[in-house]
Amino acid sequence: MSKMKKLTGSFRYTQWDPCLIISQIVAMQSVLYLSLSLLVAIMQDLTDSTRTLDHIFEYHELHVRDNEGRAIILAFVFNAIFGAFALWTIVGRTKLCLDFSCTYHCIHLLICWMYNGRFPTTFSWWTLNIACAAITCVTGEFLCLRTELQAIPLSNIGAKVDL
Repeated sequence: MSKMKKLTGSFRYTQWDPCLIISQIVAMQSVLYLSLSLLVAIMQDLTDSTRTLDHIFEYHELHVRDNEGRAIILAFVFNAIFGAFALWTIVGRTKLCLDFSCTYHCIHLLICWMYNGRFPTTFSWWTLNIACAAITCVTGEFLCLRTELQAIPLSNIGAKVDL
């Protein structure tokens, strides 16, 4: 009996692959924390503030009272837009954008909770993270959908298929 791959009529290979999913989650976390760190460092240089991890993980640092707090908020928003491009590049599936966006922000919530020793309770932290999750998800879905809806070239329609 020959080992032939059965054609199911599905456009994409959709078998559940936990190694792929875990590696995509790790890649998304790494890329987004790296870009957020760079953006926060740039914003800290622009506002002449000291470089500290508190700006990323301390929920009391996110406020609009001064330029330093507003710059950090702006870094998070820019990172959300960058996250959409990361979703498009790393994940590439429209229907997975919500899952990966929420996964990133839930892991960020857990890290902030452990870093601070208590659950984040400030309105500004929750508002910013929910807005950033929405920006990442919606923009990522838009980018992935544009790619998924491109016409499939049928140039090899007359080619012989060996099974």
